[in-house]
Amino acid sequence: MARRNPKVFGVVLAGGAGKRLAPLTRDRAKPAVPFGGDYRLVDFALSNLVNSGYMKIAVLTQYKSHSLDAHLAKTWRMSPLLGNYIAPTPAQMRTGERWFEGSADAIYQNLNLIRDEKPDYICVFGADNLYRMDASQMVDEHIASGAGVTVAGLRVPIEEAFAFGVIESDENGRIRAFREKPSDPVGLADDPSQVFASMGNYVFTASALIEAVTRDAQDDASNHDMGGDIITTMVERGEAAVHDFSNANDVPGSTDRDRGYWRDVGTIDAYHAAHMDLISVHPIFNLYNLEWPIYTWHDPLPPAKFVFDEKDRRGSAVDSMISSGVVVSGGTVRRSVLSPMAKVHTGALVENSVILHNVDIGRGSVVRNAIIDKNVEIPPGTRIGVDPDEDRRRFAVSEGGIVTIGKDDVVEPPSDADEVYRTATTQPADPEQDL
Repeated sequence: MARRNPKVFGVVLAGGAGKRLAPLTRDRAKPAVPFGGDYRLVDFALSNLVNSGYMKIAVLTQYKSHSLDAHLAKTWRMSPLLGNYIAPTPAQMRTGERWFEGSADAIYQNLNLIRDEKPDYICVFGADNLYRMDASQMVDEHIASGAGVTVAGLRVPIEEAFAFGVIESDENGRIRAFREKPSDPVGLADDPSQVFASMGNYVFTASALIEAVTRDAQDDASNHDMGGDIITTMVERGEAAVHDFSNANDVPGSTDRDRGYWRDVGTIDAYHAAHMDLISVHPIFNLYNLEWPIYTWHDPLPPAKFVFDEKDRRGSAVDSMISSGVVVSGGTVRRSVLSPMAKVHTGALVENSVILHNVDIGRGSVVRNAIIDKNVEIPPGTRIGVDPDEDRRRFAVSEGGIVTIGKDDVVEPPSDADEVYRTATTQPADPEQDL
């Protein structure tokens, strides 16, 4: 008799408010934040699960979920022929008049989904980290271990342990302790200079997850958090194992340079740095690996266009990623990511920046070390990322000095803009050409 493949159900936790990513999360949930020109953050977790062969997935949503719901409905429609689906699942007050009170509570309130599917194993993944991962390898390892839960661990230098939930494991991969941001971390047995940082991805035996979240729901002292409560309790009960993502992850098309890449884009500085990871000649995170594609919806837009080849009026972009519908008209773009329908006008300079959809950068403007959200018009002669004091008076500036302008924000023209910034060149503005 043929061996039955294990039945695996995916749960993606997409309810986070993402306050540290403000103003990008002012009008949208963190998993819906655009990334890499064409994508949303949630696309990476979903692509990993789908590429791994797991086609039944619930996406648990909560805060400001409209744009996330719309993206899932437009992008992630699976064929129903074999019962496949990706379903956004909002808080529905199934257990009382309350919203999700933590990631563990979100699963507890949706146990009906698990009981309906009757899976053997459940992948519980976060919705807003950047990585490639073959989840089937982690599932196979989990089954072999006999553990109730397996936690994906990323090897990081021990001096960075203070920034993570740290996994301490024995030589057999069983987790001895799970400690949040320890000041006295214990190095790995095979490399004392490293520790395992939790990636927030878990594989559970279904019965173990149901029992754990049900028990947690009865504990009034719990924060109902997957890492801080569920995993910690299962570690104490000897039911947890670790998956060495850095060494065991083997995704088709990956290289030694990008195989172990994982980044939490929970802050503005991390979000900007992750974009800079994309644009080097040999990127540390390679979106061009078509053997393990990252899926998304691409709007029906024309190709990008670069116009004018005149002295002081040459449209160009180098070391950059340029999306469909972008027009670089006599301006210069360096080390930046331009999202669909962005426009860069004559004499403008964009450097080390992330420009989101439908942003218009006026003639002679300078934009450096910035993130500009959708539908913002940068007036001619505006200088962003040039004068730190001026930036802080007018805009939000991160600890790392990244200027961020929110969606639909109005940017006032600078009162002291020199005429050379306003006109950029001796060429007259031509609305027919300068587009």
